[in-house]
Amino acid sequence: MAYIEPAPIKDKENPLESMMERFNIAAEKLGLSDEVYNVLKNPAKQVIVSLPITMDNGKIHVFEGIRVIHSNILGPAKGGIRFAPDVHLDEVKALAAWMTWKCAVVDIPYGGGKGGVRCNPREMSKGEIERLMRAYTLAMLDVFGPDKDIPAPDMGTGPREMAWLMDEYSKAHGMTVNAVVTGKPLVLGGSLGRTEATGRGVMVSALGAMQKLKINPFQATCAVQGFGNVGSWAARLLEERGLKIVAISDISGAYHNENGINIVEAIEYRDSNNGTLEGFKGAEKLTDPMELLELEVDVLVPAAVEDVITIKNVEKIKAKLIVEGANGPTSAKADAIINEKGIMAVPDILANAGGVTVSYFEWVQNRLGYKWTAERVNRRSDRIMKDAFDHVYEASVKYDVPMRIAAYIVAIDKVAKTYTFRGGF
Repeated sequence: MAYIEPAPIKDKENPLESMMERFNIAAEKLGLSDEVYNVLKNPAKQVIVSLPITMDNGKIHVFEGIRVIHSNILGPAKGGIRFAPDVHLDEVKALAAWMTWKCAVVDIPYGGGKGGVRCNPREMSKGEIERLMRAYTLAMLDVFGPDKDIPAPDMGTGPREMAWLMDEYSKAHGMTVNAVVTGKPLVLGGSLGRTEATGRGVMVSALGAMQKLKINPFQATCAVQGFGNVGSWAARLLEERGLKIVAISDISGAYHNENGINIVEAIEYRDSNNGTLEGFKGAEKLTDPMELLELEVDVLVPAAVEDVITIKNVEKIKAKLIVEGANGPTSAKADAIINEKGIMAVPDILANAGGVTVSYFEWVQNRLGYKWTAERVNRRSDRIMKDAFDHVYEASVKYDVPMRIAAYIVAIDKVAKTYTFRGGF
């Protein structure tokens, strides 16, 4: 299953406003000056290009390409490229800012960037997608660079597209430049450990939170919504560390077994069954897949889609701990009730940051010209995720705020202090 660098899914109304809402709360808690606030809320660079592409039918279609660099004060911008029919500037600006905070939370030397092309890759041939990616790369030659802006996969793109981007950029520079992009195939300089990176980060965050809540992993139960790359790896790694996974789900439905589900068997079944759990015999299928969220478990991992914990079902949530593997699984209104109920929620900006952490490792290895072992990648990723969790938890206690706002406080404080020390505005 291909690795995609996690990125939040756009808010149904205005993603920029949604991101700014939490940014404003954290900025107020930090007492940011108006000058720094205004610098941080605005992107550093916005590039919009027209990309004329010859389609397979011989006609020329012009696509719109966008790249936004929100900040490069901590280092080169970092963020994926999405190919989707509804890509628009506000969405890309929000995602770029979100990447700034995410990189800052895990303390890696990147700013935030994001790109997109308005297209529908499902209706395009391989050749059309390749021509589009190469044209987008050529249009962004002055933007991309190992020390300036490092793209990665996102919705509608993957290792194949990153290979084309690297090749086009390399040809333009007369040499192989594999550090210009992450999420590449292993043979082109991709990193070991990237496939499980996000799920691994979820596992580390869950164990860190369980320690604070004094929940014994060997006596704990867990439900995982979503059995794709993030959810299946999170479930497998949590099971290895003693948790009993009593429920899992995918597009075919939710499956429950109070005695515990054998996750390795479930993964093997899914992989041999066209990527779905349909017909899985290791658990009983629930009538309503959303019942999984309301099970009496210690740990709930929503790792599927956005807005699954809402005002409609939040009162029925019985978990003591929520660890967000998906992007935006909890609505803002539900968030407030979760806090009132005393449930700890480790937010997506922290919990699924294992993906961008291993993207950083890929870039480091490319710059060194040396490949790390999977064991070294995992060990270093675990350490970064644990340190990030501890810092966010400390901020949560210090400012008396939920973990979500604490994560923004940690990120914004780091970027704001860097701006202040560097000056120049």
